[in-house]
Amino acid sequence: ATGPEAPRNFSISVHLHPPEPGRSRATYCTHLRGGPFRSPAATPKPETKAPLGLTGRLRPATRSPAPPPPVMSPPRRRRLLEAMEASELVAAPRGEEASCSSWGAGSSNTNLPIVSESVEIDDALYSRQRYVLGDTAMQKMAKSHVFLSGMGGLGLEIAKNLVLAGIKALTIHDTEKCQTWDLGTNFFLCEDDVVNMRNRAEAVLQHIAELNPYVHVTSSSVLLNETTDLSFLDKYQCVVLTEIQLPLQKKINNFCHSHCPPIKFISADIHGIWSRLFCDFGDEFEVSDTTGEEPKEIFISNITQANPGIVTCLENHPHKLETGQFLTFREVNGMTGLNGSTQQITVVSPFSFSIGDTTELEPYLHGGIAVQVKTPKTFCFEPLETQIKHPKCLIADYSKPEAPLEIHTAMLALDQFQESYSRKPNIGCQQDSEELLKLATSISETLEEKLYIEAADIVESLDKPEREQFLPRGDRYDALRACIGDTLCQKLQKLNIFLVGCGAIGCEMLKNLALLGVGTGKENGMVTVTDPDLIEKSNLNRQFLFRPHHIQKPKSYTAADATLKINPQLKIDAHLNKVCPATEAIYNDEFYTKQDIIITALDNVEARRYVDSRCLANLRPLLDSGTMGTKGHTEVIVPHLTESYNSHRDPPEEEIPFCTLKSFPAAIEHTIQWARDKFESSFSHKPSLFNKFWQTYPSAEEVLQKIQTGHSLEGCFQVIKLLSRRPRNWSQCVELARLKFEKYFNHKALQLLHCFPLDTRLKDGSLFWQSPKRPPSPLKFDLNEPLHFSFLLNAAKLYAAVYCIPFTEEDLSADALLNILSEVKIQEFKPSNKVVQTDETARKPDHVPISSEDERNAVFQLEKAISSNKATTSDLQMAVLSFEKDDDRNGHIDFITAASNLRAKMYSIEPADRFKTKRIAGKIIPAIATSTAAVSGLVALEMIKVAGGYPFEAYKNCFLNLAIPIIVFTETSEVKRTEIRNGISFTIWDRWTIHGKEDFTLLDFINAVKEKYGIEPTMVVQGVKMLYVPVMPGHAKRLKLT
Repeated sequence: ATGPEAPRNFSISVHLHPPEPGRSRATYCTHLRGGPFRSPAATPKPETKAPLGLTGRLRPATRSPAPPPPVMSPPRRRRLLEAMEASELVAAPRGEEASCSSWGAGSSNTNLPIVSESVEIDDALYSRQRYVLGDTAMQKMAKSHVFLSGMGGLGLEIAKNLVLAGIKALTIHDTEKCQTWDLGTNFFLCEDDVVNMRNRAEAVLQHIAELNPYVHVTSSSVLLNETTDLSFLDKYQCVVLTEIQLPLQKKINNFCHSHCPPIKFISADIHGIWSRLFCDFGDEFEVSDTTGEEPKEIFISNITQANPGIVTCLENHPHKLETGQFLTFREVNGMTGLNGSTQQITVVSPFSFSIGDTTELEPYLHGGIAVQVKTPKTFCFEPLETQIKHPKCLIADYSKPEAPLEIHTAMLALDQFQESYSRKPNIGCQQDSEELLKLATSISETLEEKLYIEAADIVESLDKPEREQFLPRGDRYDALRACIGDTLCQKLQKLNIFLVGCGAIGCEMLKNLALLGVGTGKENGMVTVTDPDLIEKSNLNRQFLFRPHHIQKPKSYTAADATLKINPQLKIDAHLNKVCPATEAIYNDEFYTKQDIIITALDNVEARRYVDSRCLANLRPLLDSGTMGTKGHTEVIVPHLTESYNSHRDPPEEEIPFCTLKSFPAAIEHTIQWARDKFESSFSHKPSLFNKFWQTYPSAEEVLQKIQTGHSLEGCFQVIKLLSRRPRNWSQCVELARLKFEKYFNHKALQLLHCFPLDTRLKDGSLFWQSPKRPPSPLKFDLNEPLHFSFLLNAAKLYAAVYCIPFTEEDLSADALLNILSEVKIQEFKPSNKVVQTDETARKPDHVPISSEDERNAVFQLEKAISSNKATTSDLQMAVLSFEKDDDRNGHIDFITAASNLRAKMYSIEPADRFKTKRIAGKIIPAIATSTAAVSGLVALEMIKVAGGYPFEAYKNCFLNLAIPIIVFTETSEVKRTEIRNGISFTIWDRWTIHGKEDFTLLDFINAVKEKYGIEPTMVVQGVKMLYVPVMPGHAKRLKLT
């Protein structure tokens, strides 16, 4: 259908051809929005063709305003995918059809990609990634077709990350057959693929497609060489090449660079311990955000009338800006001409910056917020031919500034060798090595710089390596053996590894351990992994060992099973325990001393500190890593050589002052935290307190008697208050929610304005209500306001949940709620005499004081509940809700979003959408698969060094930010040595051992230390316990104790 009246909705009905042996017959339907249009005479575009073995027909959908049949609703989609898995139809190889001559038309994922102008993002799957990339980038990726050549270890890693990221379609290309060598780097190949000499792309196709049902994956094995017509690349937005010789790389890059619009081109190569990466995104590539950071908001305390005007921030709030950045202003009082304007700044000090001429503006009075404006930046990329001769370098290791030129030269020599001899140099061949050196010498005279990353420390620190150490032996470890030698390979196989955590980094580490052969020794070697968590749908976007059918299964058990498929020789022991003081009976000193290396894959600092303390106590090496969005770090801790993790502490997170949360919010983060606290208090803490109280005092009559006889029962007044206000039906839940609205968003504002009228001034004469304090405005309830309706509905549903009150779908309609609200009586506001805390240093009180009037009222309410038979056993129980951010059906995030934005509206703060609210309230750490894969690979490099007993100089920590990009290797911090006296010193790793008999007393111990080490102890402690301090009374008697 064409023309202006062409329908915008289509349905595609896809029918499978008569099934081949071993395949099932099925019919699937999918709904497409905004599908591709063509005239009747036009030639169908390649992307509109059904995969091999499928036929498709387009039929116009009706133009009725009613929604289309729910054939692609989330439940339907899930059932569709389950049916496809059950029928073994997802990317199942089709025999000879897999090597079809048309590009990308080989074996395919029968999940056809959704074609649409605006793709709906599955937040349950992509939530963590959305916080990193943003919806604009996610939408662009969801429409992108990528061509990837080379399915070795590097190519497969790229394919895995692309599919997890959620591109629209991926074509994987390879002409090579599976070899034993590939098993050391390609984690989706198995022995059977090698035995049957399958094409590498076809062998991994189904595994890649299973990673993400939203991505259309195809394979191709057509020959790609200098004579190939490259017009087939027209339909791709990005081309990625691996294992392609340099002349062909140049040809394909020139085609992509000159294409209109340019096709993004990436080439990557790994040769042992050296790697290179090249990108060409065209002459004009615009980046909308060059840092990936949230725009900064700066609260203003003063602006001068000058040229240039000087803007000063609030005290103790540095702006952290850079000269040349742009800011826009709002809420400035007095100098209102700045509001809405954008100014380029020059940094004056950490707390001030200059803008344009402000002499013509009105004098500044108070308030104002400056918000950073992200300005797009255009980059010009040079083609590969130019960059080969004059490369622009990213130096990763500043301790080796000469390395870039050396490695660039060596790899170009390798390219020329392959071009001349049509093969790679043989391992251990002296003749080939000499030829490479000649080529490198001739190349180095014409080069300037290079862009590469290397791991030469692994080779440089090997102890007198012999040629035979690196020769292949026909097993899966030949590729690794060529890099580090057979002796170190065997050491890896005998390692005992304890991996703590099985999330994104944990899954990547298990993959690396399996490929490296760690824990595969016949007699020694074991990988122990523990994680108490279950798999959630949001994990599938990064934790590639898990699939949809694994949801709600234990992470550690599932990951262990998946790792054994990568390397069946691996010995792995999976646990479901948390590593903490409570499990020290399991993970005791004996357990730790049996481990060779501890690897943490944790998501919080507290757990890292605990594991580090156990490693320090038992002298075990620790490898730590972490990510946040595009950022990542790795740290290696080696006994007697480096500092421990606890030797340095990160700055503590800034806490929001109690008075700010309770009465004076200034930013949306404050209102979100307030709403989160209200959820926790109303639906978790108070119900838990309620249940605990009635477990201690099982009857209301007993409680009443104790109160009347003067007993003090902790928490009883709050419990009685909850009991007296307990709703009995859905209508009362709605009433309770309505009363809470009035309390939170109307009476609270009136009370604050009663205590601090708008003209209130401080002792110095300045206004009380000035930045960052905002005067509140009471809200008047209106059910027609979506925000009001959302708060009422979700609060009522949560109250019904904690009080175990049923309700129906009809109860949730606006008309039903309106009928209930018509009967609710709202009390007029009465000012209170409560003191409003304004001191920012004051902390939240542990207990709220109870007045005598409160006591009398509690007794009355309890008597009333008993007499009206409303204090029965069933009334003395509540359901405790645990905050769950990833379940959209429970209303938790909906309640917090509505409550937060209502409070924001009350204080004239810019609201936040549900997506941002979920991140802040759930303390979600943004994450993408690429960062986790990067840090895991870097940790694996350091693990090899630890296993080989390398010297201090070989170990490197790494800090990276893939968004900028920055990759920096730094030397580890050497352990500090403390001098005592007489040449005696110690470090945190040192242990002084004293052997005593059964009747060994404390005095004997002190004398033994004197005799053996020549020093006299001034005190004896164990942890935080003081065993002997001479000046303490009674401690002298302890000298005789054993």
